[in-house]
Amino acid sequence: MSDSEPRVAPFVLTNRHKDVIRGDAHHPARPDGSPVLVICHGFKGFKDWGAFPHIAAYFSAQGWTVLRFNFSLNGVGDDPLTFTRLDDFRRNTYTRELEDLIDVLDAVTSGVIDMEGADAERLALLGHSRGGGIAIVATAEDARVRAVASWASVSTFDRWGPQLKATWRERGLLEVMNTRTKQKMPLGVELLEDYERNASRLDICAAASRLAVPLLVVHGEQDMSVPLEEAFAIHLAADRSLASLSVIPNTDHVFGASHPFAGMPDPLARVLAGTEAWLRLSLGMAGV
Repeated sequence: MSDSEPRVAPFVLTNRHKDVIRGDAHHPARPDGSPVLVICHGFKGFKDWGAFPHIAAYFSAQGWTVLRFNFSLNGVGDDPLTFTRLDDFRRNTYTRELEDLIDVLDAVTSGVIDMEGADAERLALLGHSRGGGIAIVATAEDARVRAVASWASVSTFDRWGPQLKATWRERGLLEVMNTRTKQKMPLGVELLEDYERNASRLDICAAASRLAVPLLVVHGEQDMSVPLEEAFAIHLAADRSLASLSVIPNTDHVFGASHPFAGMPDPLARVLAGTEAWLRLSLGMAGV
């Protein structure tokens, strides 16, 4: 590897359930001692959606080793840009995503993923939307994580009313529309049952209240997918000495990004710069 050029290295892991986790590690030009950032996508998301590769490249250019990965049951298989595994999507659960993230962290700290000299003691998480909630819960459970940033995060995984839940149980299946691909994407009742069985563990605001490391909550003022009030709820639950809230005016759930990627929008550029500076400060790297 050149000592002057960043590099992207794909990786494949087998998780504790023998399912496949596909990811990409972005290594900076000089990886020795670099901090580590792990990025978690959201619901109906994937590691190659729109801006994610560019977000990882931005952090890598600033000297971070960055991992972006697909949750094992997110519905994306060998084709990185297409939902071809709706059978997997149907059996996904919140606990499975949490376990996937912990398995990725295990691979980082054990050397299963070649980190090329990165400093796994300076490890941070960045999660978007549902991935933000997963990242917050994982941080509350895992002392290896030293800081967590949530972008447009949900404050609760319970997104359904009683009537919809009753119908879901009766049918054993709930279909959600992917407005981009026009696919009807199935959710097995296992997702609902998993949440109810593990409601205490999966309580995002309760997890935020237990955090002993810095938390950054970033949300678009005009987010129509996850209301701004959910950002306020997470921030209010957390220790004020550790939590920071940033509301980005005149922008949406993805801070102006799109898929396919159509260039870096100003709101996302602002979020990127602010998040990188905050993470650097939170990991004790100010001025580095």
